[in-house]
Amino acid sequence: MAATNAKIWQRMLALPVLFVSLVTTCAYSAVLPQDRSDAMYHSYSGDGVTIDGPSVLLRKKIGNKVSLSANYYVDTISGASIDVRAQASEYREERTETTVGADFLHNKTLMNVSYTNSSENDFEANSYHLSFSQDFFGDLTTLALSYSRGEDEIRRRGDESFLEEATRQKFGFGLTQVVTKNLIVGFNAENISDEGYLNNPYRAIRYIDSDSARGFSFTTEVYPNTRVSNAFSLNGNYYLPYRASIYGDVRYYSDTWGVSATNVKLGYVHTFGKAWIVDAHVRLYQQDQADFYQDIFNRADEFTFMARDKELSTYSGVAAGVGVTYEWAFSSDSYVEKSTFNLEYDYMQFDYDNFRDATAGGEVGEEALFGFSANVIRAYVSIWY
Repeated sequence: MAATNAKIWQRMLALPVLFVSLVTTCAYSAVLPQDRSDAMYHSYSGDGVTIDGPSVLLRKKIGNKVSLSANYYVDTISGASIDVRAQASEYREERTETTVGADFLHNKTLMNVSYTNSSENDFEANSYHLSFSQDFFGDLTTLALSYSRGEDEIRRRGDESFLEEATRQKFGFGLTQVVTKNLIVGFNAENISDEGYLNNPYRAIRYIDSDSARGFSFTTEVYPNTRVSNAFSLNGNYYLPYRASIYGDVRYYSDTWGVSATNVKLGYVHTFGKAWIVDAHVRLYQQDQADFYQDIFNRADEFTFMARDKELSTYSGVAAGVGVTYEWAFSSDSYVEKSTFNLEYDYMQFDYDNFRDATAGGEVGEEALFGFSANVIRAYVSIWY
């Protein structure tokens, strides 16, 4: 249940080097995913927290109409973020995620169904996903629709009687267009509805308390039971005449809690010889706070809803990264068609405008503003057969 910036940014930055090939595949025609196996090690370190673990993906076609896939992912989390350090000691936990899915091809229509289970010692989530994509106009236009539903069970360590539930639904729309032989653009929209217990049971607000030696105390956050969010994004990929490309995307997000955010990414991919691919990219992120967020409250029951989760505050982030891929091509009569080794590194910096470091000392409510840097490393091997 350690929902941190680490997890959010890890998924935002997932597998950027493959962006070009994935977009190309989606845009030119409806085809089943290629048979492949991936083995990855990932590591995140920042804000006193280390998250690492392996991930394995297997994908195999059955005939010309069906492709099956399975993915196993592990997060081992140790340390304590600033939220926890201000109230309690460090911890260690493990999250496992298992996904099984199938793709079905019929003429120019591709359908995908999948099921994912995510499990921690105090959190269990099951989600179901269904999507369709259809090519039009000579395979130059691809329309995609998707629906996902998630059901969560939330528990709290040290409190056997604590059990809460939440449900989540997501509708997705995507349109990809080949504009010229060198340019592909895409538009995506998402609507997400969350209902139930949306708090993190370990997070707390702090309020002024003259009876406390620190001058403040903590009590549990109180969130609304519903949250509806919308996100819109535009992306583009332009192929340069010397086996390179530039790509970028911009995404806007807003929700009924008052949070709004903008994310912009720009990248460049360059090939060297027949075997090397280098990707360099930079990402900017800016977010405005939720309506019921404050760094410190005047009393424990000041408002109906109160939050001090730094992810609901006003903050900005910048990330820069590089990825290197080396490809081995095998003979046409070999069982293994090709293999790649991929190494990616991202450096991230977050600065908070109204979240203060309660452990820093100083006058209550005037402590130093919080900020931290993080490093993300991914190394993975892929085999196509």
